Amino acid sequence: MSNKISTLEVNTIFFSSNLSTIDEWKMRHDTNSTISCFDIVELNKTLNTINSYILIADYDSISSDINAMISSNTLAENIIVLEKVPEILTGRMLISHGIKAYGNARMLKHHYKQMIQTVVNGKVWTYPELTAYLAKRNNHLSLHNDSIKLINNKLSQKESEVIYLILDGLTNDAIANKMGITPRTVKAHIGSIFKKFHVNDRLSLVLLLK
Repeated sequence: MSNKISTLEVNTIFFSSNLSTIDEWKMRHDTNSTISCFDIVELNKTLNTINSYILIADYDSISSDINAMISSNTLAENIIVLEKVPEILTGRMLISHGIKAYGNARMLKHHYKQMIQTVVNGKVWTYPELTAYLAKRNNHLSLHNDSIKLINNKLSQKESEVIYLILDGLTNDAIANKMGITPRTVKAHIGSIFKKFHVNDRLSLVLLLK
């Protein structure tokens, strides 16, 4: 039986001062059961009336509001930030301050669904290039002693080799080439690592160890 929470159990709030952006999101993702907010006053009123929600914010039009929330330590829960031209440094900043997901405002439908489900399940979602960047920045050279001890205590020698290559931002194929093993073996090692550390993806692994 799956432990996933259905996305139908949470309200989706679109937050943008650009009406056409909200209309595009509704049309692109075939959804009508959303709440639209066009300014911070309207958003705050809405957040006071509901308990469970995903907030999708348009960084192109309301970046000042998001940045103000971050500065004043009043960031709402479960915020996803989308931008028409996402930047790695922007994503790094937002994720480090508690944003739950960051990506392209015009992402494909299946990526959108994956993103929503990831956040609903209490995890952080980013696009592959940003995930690789975050992993590389938090490589084993900058790991805390507790993280290194966890790796040494939990993992086999081969799994330890794999995890450090993951933290260096390498893809499965690159890890396979580096270690002289097959991509299938790499996937098996990664599956074992995820299971031992109770995570479901690379980003969750990075956030656990950094």
